[in-house]
Amino acid sequence: MAVTKSNKNVVDGRIYILATFNNTVVTVTDTSGNVIGWSSTGKVGFKGSRKSTPFAATQAITAAVDAGKAMGLRSAAVYIKGPGPGRDAALRVLRTVGIKVTEMQDVTPIPHNGTRAKKPRHG
Repeated sequence: MAVTKSNKNVVDGRIYILATFNNTVVTVTDTSGNVIGWSSTGKVGFKGSRKSTPFAATQAITAAVDAGKAMGLRSAAVYIKGPGPGRDAALRVLRTVGIKVTEMQDVTPIPHNGTRAKKPRHG
């Protein structure tokens, strides 16, 4: 079931933040995973190296959360992935924006052994 403009009764949701070194992408969903709104630093209007700044991340997160608030979002679980500059900016914005954070989780993938190392150079 797709969430439409007329279906504005989503109270609880989830906020997924992907913070890479080059970009920050924010997705707001309901509890079953249907997307309510999304934003990124590029969608907000930043280009090139300015996309990878904490200020650009705050703008993207604010835009995505405003889209969720328009649908009636009041509380959300937050899932942050990645090592980028948008991580700390995300936490600062979520404190001030007026959404009650019910859960906060770091879902950055960590290798348990990783790929095989290169053979040593000789010669």
